Amino acid sequence: MMKSPTILAVGGAYIDRRGRLSDAFVPAASNPGTMRENVGGSVFNALRSAVRRGVSGSLLSVRGGDVLADTVARAILAAGIADLSAVFLDRTTPTNTVLVDRNGELIIGLADMALYDLALPKQIRRAKVREAVRAADAVLCDANLPPAALERLVALAAGKPVFALATSPAKVARLTPVLGSLALVFMSRTEAIALAGVDIGAGEQDIADGLRRAGLKSGVVTTDNGPVLGFGEAGAFSILPPTKVADGAGDALAGATVAALLRSLTLRAALREGIAAAMLAIESAEFVPALAAASFAEALALIPEPQDVA
Repeated sequence: MMKSPTILAVGGAYIDRRGRLSDAFVPAASNPGTMRENVGGSVFNALRSAVRRGVSGSLLSVRGGDVLADTVARAILAAGIADLSAVFLDRTTPTNTVLVDRNGELIIGLADMALYDLALPKQIRRAKVREAVRAADAVLCDANLPPAALERLVALAAGKPVFALATSPAKVARLTPVLGSLALVFMSRTEAIALAGVDIGAGEQDIADGLRRAGLKSGVVTTDNGPVLGFGEAGAFSILPPTKVADGAGDALAGATVAALLRSLTLRAALREGIAAAMLAIESAEFVPALAAASFAEALALIPEPQDVA
């Protein structure tokens, strides 16, 4: 029996709160709505999707000494992921709180993530982490890591593929010092434009060219309602999903795509699998869909073939 690929993921695993308004948003007032709380984080969500596509995973993150930390630890255990995270008893566990209007459009987000900047760079120096990098087939990280930690992680990987998630427009610049060493970066269009330094109205080829000039060899760019752009050594291409890839579905896309790449699929074939996972995430009540074989095959059959970008 063939051994499953192994990923070490490094980055955010935190409490993710998402509030949705019931009526039109009224500034400076109490707005009725609902609040949903889950354990999330770009790298954790992506790793869970990769595990559900047959990958073995371990996670390095940091959390506080509060009751929220227990919730995060239970979620990691339930996902079948080895937990290499450190606990800081005098700190609070990171949280991300997002409010959207009744149509799902973002109103505001508040990310309480200071613990990552403070603690993750030191954790990467741990002997246990060095051993985990050596044992892994690939590394998956997000831009919750400060630049010094990203550089140290890439150096530890020593040529193994390092996949990255941009996380947010505010944090994507952290990837700049290591762009040339990354195997693939997953980004939203807003994040890609910030990283590429192109105009907001730039076309797909202009975005791909700008990212290449910034030093990136290969990337995936999602938009809420448009095609998913992929580019690499074989050129740029796009795939138009049957549904929009938004509201956390990009993490599912990243995890399933990485899992497929580690099975030696091409980026074009792997990204079709990623979009299938994103479709199932949109249809699911959870950030990370079940990805059962039958439902995944049905979703994959709906994904069109990639089209070259002129």
